[in-house]
Amino acid sequence: MRAIWKGNISFALVSIPISVFSATRRDELSLHYLHKKDMSPVSYKRFCDQEAVEVPWEEITRGYEYEKGQYVEITDEDLDKADIELTKTIPIVEFVHEEEIDPLYFDKPYYLEPQKGGERAYALMRDALAQSRKVGIAKVVLKSREHLAALKSVGELMTLQTMRFAHEIVETGALNLPKKADISKKEMDLANTLIDSMSDKFDPTKYKDEYHDKVLEIIQMKVAGVSPQAPAAKGPGPAKVIDLMEVLKQSLNETQKAKAARSPAVEEETVVASNGRSPKSTRTKKVK
Repeated sequence: MRAIWKGNISFALVSIPISVFSATRRDELSLHYLHKKDMSPVSYKRFCDQEAVEVPWEEITRGYEYEKGQYVEITDEDLDKADIELTKTIPIVEFVHEEEIDPLYFDKPYYLEPQKGGERAYALMRDALAQSRKVGIAKVVLKSREHLAALKSVGELMTLQTMRFAHEIVETGALNLPKKADISKKEMDLANTLIDSMSDKFDPTKYKDEYHDKVLEIIQMKVAGVSPQAPAAKGPGPAKVIDLMEVLKQSLNETQKAKAARSPAVEEETVVASNGRSPKSTRTKKVK
């Protein structure tokens, strides 16, 4: 992996040299724009409107439009001059319990790796965060933009998760949300039973991008000259007026059937020796 940022974590007088690596990657099918007439690729050109010529990458820079049609060039050196400390340092401003933070604020995760000479200080901060069960709230400048961020201890590493500022969260006042609903105790009990029947320990590896695979299958069929067929309809959707209790009961029934089908039909039978000693072996018996 290639580091996207190098600098220091600072908290109080402690400074930890680290490298930042992206912790996620995009796995998307790459679809190209084509000229429908002859199926040839449509390219994007860097074009100068004033001179009516294509511009090579080495002649391209960035700028800010301070008046209509008036720009000033902004270089990386200019951005560093804005605040050299923020572009090279991740200052921790406070520590909080992670459960106090609404998940809506979290954005993109990054891995942190200690640079040479920073291993001991890195391990100290990682283990202190783990023992305190807190996260460090910091600020970091990535890609010419300042982010709020949370520094976390995760196993043997520390992660940095960029966060949204409060002003970036859209207010919910304009949404048409139901007030306290007239829900009976039976409906609530049944809903909780349904939730319990569908509860499990989170395992991210069991979730797959099924839509990606289905689109890839259609692509392969078209490459082979086979016209893909639309999947059969799953039946009519729910009516506008429904019996909530009946739907909950049906949902619970279907969930229990699915869970029973997934459970392995094997039970352990313990064999106890006639002399009363603990058995040295067990045997399994399939349930018929």
